[in-house]
Amino acid sequence: MRIGLAQINTLVGDLAGNRRLIEAAYKTLVAQGAELVVFPELVVSGYPPRDLLFKRRFVADVEVMTREIAASIGAVPAVIGYTETNTTRQGRPYFNSAAFCQAGKILTSGRKCLLPTYDVFDEDRYFEPAASPTVVEFGGRRIGLTICEDIWTHSMISTRHLYNGVDPVAQLVGKCDLMVNLSASPWYHGKGHVRHTLVADTARRLGCPVAYVNAIGGNDELIFDGRSLATDANGRMLAGLAAFRDDLQVIELGKVTPHSRPPVVPNPADAPYLHASFSQEELADIYEALVLGVRDYARKTGFKKALLGLSGGIDSALTAVIAAEALGPQNVIGVSLPSVISSQHSRDDAAAVAKNLGIAYHTLSIADVVAAGEKTLEPLFAGRPRDIAEENIQARARGLLLMAISNKFGALLLTTGNKSELAVGYCTLYGDMCGGLAVISDVFKTQVYALSRWINRHKPIIPVNSIDKAPSAELRPDQTDQDSLPPYDMLDAILKGYVEEGLSRADLIAQGFDQAIVNDIVRKVDLNEYKRKQAAPGLKITPLAFGVGRRIPIVQKYVS
Repeated sequence: MRIGLAQINTLVGDLAGNRRLIEAAYKTLVAQGAELVVFPELVVSGYPPRDLLFKRRFVADVEVMTREIAASIGAVPAVIGYTETNTTRQGRPYFNSAAFCQAGKILTSGRKCLLPTYDVFDEDRYFEPAASPTVVEFGGRRIGLTICEDIWTHSMISTRHLYNGVDPVAQLVGKCDLMVNLSASPWYHGKGHVRHTLVADTARRLGCPVAYVNAIGGNDELIFDGRSLATDANGRMLAGLAAFRDDLQVIELGKVTPHSRPPVVPNPADAPYLHASFSQEELADIYEALVLGVRDYARKTGFKKALLGLSGGIDSALTAVIAAEALGPQNVIGVSLPSVISSQHSRDDAAAVAKNLGIAYHTLSIADVVAAGEKTLEPLFAGRPRDIAEENIQARARGLLLMAISNKFGALLLTTGNKSELAVGYCTLYGDMCGGLAVISDVFKTQVYALSRWINRHKPIIPVNSIDKAPSAELRPDQTDQDSLPPYDMLDAILKGYVEEGLSRADLIAQGFDQAIVNDIVRKVDLNEYKRKQAAPGLKITPLAFGVGRRIPIVQKYVS
C-alpha cells in the first residue's frame, strides 16, 4: 500500500486557507500514486484552536469546511483532522476527530481517546474522549485511526498515569493491519527521539505498519517540527519526512526510502539542556526551530519586517541572526540605543553584527531622553541616592523609542532577553521587555553561547568580542552580570532544576550547590513572576517554558 503523508503548515482559524493547502496536498500526493492520504491532527482548524472553540459559530464552520473538503476527495481516501460536535448531549461539547473521507463524503470519524491536560495542553477543557479508537476497512485492510496522545502510553512517558490505564494501542491489538496517527505534537529539544521510539514500539505491539503524520509550523509560542514517519511491523523506519518545513511524501509500506534527517538522539546521561551536551545536530535543531518560530509568527500575524535593539551583547546579536534568517536581512531593522555610559566596544560590536548580516542599522542616542526623565523626577527623588530606579530609566527610554519605531514602520519588535535573565528578573518591565515576540526567552544563557559559537562555525557572524567579553546590561559604569548573579553555568543548572524539574531548595543544595546562592536564586525566581506574566509570548524549545504551560501564582507564599 502506498500512503501519502501530508505534512503541511496551517494557520489557526484560517479555514479557507487551510482548505486550499489540504486540497492541493491531496492532489499532489494522489498524482504521485498515493492510495491513502493522511493529514495532521485538527488540520482544518489549525492547532491549537484553544478558546476559538467557544465562539458560537467556530465548530459549525469547521464542520461545514470539512464537508466541503470531503466533497473534493475522490476514490483515494483521505484522513483529515477536524473538530466535531458532540451530539450525544453528554460530556464536553466537541470531539477531536479524524474524518475518513472518500468519494465526496465523510464515511466515518475516529475520535481521540486520550486528552492531554498537562504543560501547554488543555484538551479536556473542550473535548469529550472516545471510549476506544475507530477501525475502518479499505482495500482489504483494517485501518486503525488514532490521534496524537492516543499512542503516548509508553512506559517511558511519565504522563501515562493520567489516563487510568486506558490504552488505545492495546485496544487495537489484533484488530488492524495498519495504524495511522494524526498528530500535532509541539517540538522541544530531545522530543524527536521520544516520538520515534513511541511509533516504532507501537508498530511492534500491533504487529503492523504505522504511519505518523505530524503538524509543521509555528503557532504562537509553539513550534511544530513535522518529522512525520512510517514504520513497518517490526518498527523499522521506512521513511521520514523533513524537519521544520512542509513536506509531502508517498511511502510504500515494506519499502525503505531515504529520509531527510534522522531524529536527533540525545544522550540521556548528559544534562540535556546545558551547552556541554549539545552536538552540532542538536544546535542545528534549536536554531531551525527558532527561525521557523519567528518566520511563522511574523507571517501569520501579518508582519513583513522585524525590529530589535542591538546592544553589542551576545543576546541581541543571536536574535538578529535568527531574525535575518527568518525574514531576510532586507526585512530586519537593527537600532543601537547608546547612553552616556555605553562602552565604545559595545557600539562597535552592534554595528559589526548589523554589517555582517546586511541588515538596516541606525544609532539613536538616549542621553537626552534619560536626562529629561531624570530632570522631571528630580524634585520627587531629591535627597535619595541613585539606584535601580535611575538605571531602569535607560532601559525604558530604549523601550519607548523602539516601540515608536515599531508603530511608525509596522515592524514587529523582537525582545532579546534569554531564559536565565527572565527567570531571575534581570530585565526591565516596559524597557527591554517591550515587544511582540520574545525570541530566545526559552534559551538559557549557556545555550546562547553554544548557539552563537555554532553560528560562527564557518565564519564570524556574531562578533567574537560579543561572545568573549563579560556580559553586562551596561546600566551603570563597569557593571557586569556577575555583580549580582553567579556564573551562568551554575545559574542555569540551578534554574533548570528549580524551574523545569520542580526541585526544592533542599534538593538543589543536596546536589552540591551553595545554600546562599540557591536561596538567592530561588527568591529571585519567585519574586519576578509578575514580570513574566507581562512578557511577550516566547518561543518554546524546552519541556517547560515561561508561558501557557507554567501557571505559578503571582500572589503566593509557599517556600519550597
